[in-house]
Amino acid sequence: MSNRSDIHDRLASSLREARRARGLSLDAVAKLSGVSRSMVSQIERGESSPTVATLWNLTQALQVDFAGLLEGKPRPGIEITRADAAPVIDRGGVRIRILSPPEAVGENEVYDLEFSPGARLLSEPHSPGCREHLTVIDGQLRVRSGDEDERLGAGDVARYAADRDHEIGADGSAPARAILIVQGS
Repeated sequence: MSNRSDIHDRLASSLREARRARGLSLDAVAKLSGVSRSMVSQIERGESSPTVATLWNLTQALQVDFAGLLEGKPRPGIEITRADAAPVIDRGGVRIRILSPPEAVGENEVYDLEFSPGARLLSEPHSPGCREHLTVIDGQLRVRSGDEDERLGAGDVARYAADRDHEIGADGSAPARAILIVQGS
């Protein structure tokens, strides 16, 4: 058996066991993770190699430890995600570093956002009652929630409804950085 097959088998088994342990159907995992049902099924059968982003979405939905997924080791008393190991998503000039653990999905998710000048992060409505808390670290940002729009500078904090269309964007010609907490997504 090749290393690749062994890794696929362990990954498939771990994800399938996590889904079953939580009593979730393939459809439920697809809805929670944003990964199609057919892709979840293929991954669980070891027929597809998921991207890091897909695997991250699945581990968050299943509340599985991303770092220890293939190791089968118990979690330590102090969990650490080293700076260079935190998952990163790049979206059109916005670098999103995921700071929250997988089990926080849907409750309290934390992101470090870095905006290139003029970059915007557009979001569709999250679940009913979801709120975001945005703290600007550097630069200037503009935040829109529904029809409301505000400008923020370093040190400013905005709290707003995220169960409607919303947007965060760099305001001006300089980069910006912020911490985003999503509650009840």
